[in-house]
Amino acid sequence: MSPGAGAALRLLAASVDAKAVAEIGTGCGVSGIHLLHGMRPDGVLTTVDPEPEHQQFARQAFRACGFASNRARFIPGRALEVLPRLADAGYDLVFCDGDRQEYSDYLAESLRLLRPGGLVVFEGVFANGRTVDSGPQPTEVLRLRELLRTVRESQELVTSLLPVGDGLLCAVKR
Repeated sequence: MSPGAGAALRLLAASVDAKAVAEIGTGCGVSGIHLLHGMRPDGVLTTVDPEPEHQQFARQAFRACGFASNRARFIPGRALEVLPRLADAGYDLVFCDGDRQEYSDYLAESLRLLRPGGLVVFEGVFANGRTVDSGPQPTEVLRLRELLRTVRESQELVTSLLPVGDGLLCAVKR
């Protein structure tokens, strides 16, 4: 995650006064650190990743940044198996940085998870410039284009595409 994308995430979490955030794709914890910095001091980040070693690394990174252990809940597993078990309308923000081919499925789950006025954010929607390239594209890029089209045409969402990092697609649930 670029510093600009991280700063944008921190700002977005603060703008919705996030107390409950779901993150798809823990990675090494960089995005989680930015989210935690933008969240309310009593907020909890629920982070999902299929790789337990990623979550262990993130846990250490959060601790090194001074976050109490009760500020993050780590759930190992595939996002599309874990998300259905999370509470309907229980989240202020959902950050998606998992398998880009599953982004459209993450959108459907995110809309269920978000409270009205909540925000869903997708990382990497530029796919290194390939989403606007006119040549033949891999399935990942075609799925990203499908997501962009779905979000743009939705009457349930207010959207913006932020040109930071590899692109942040943001959508507020009405």
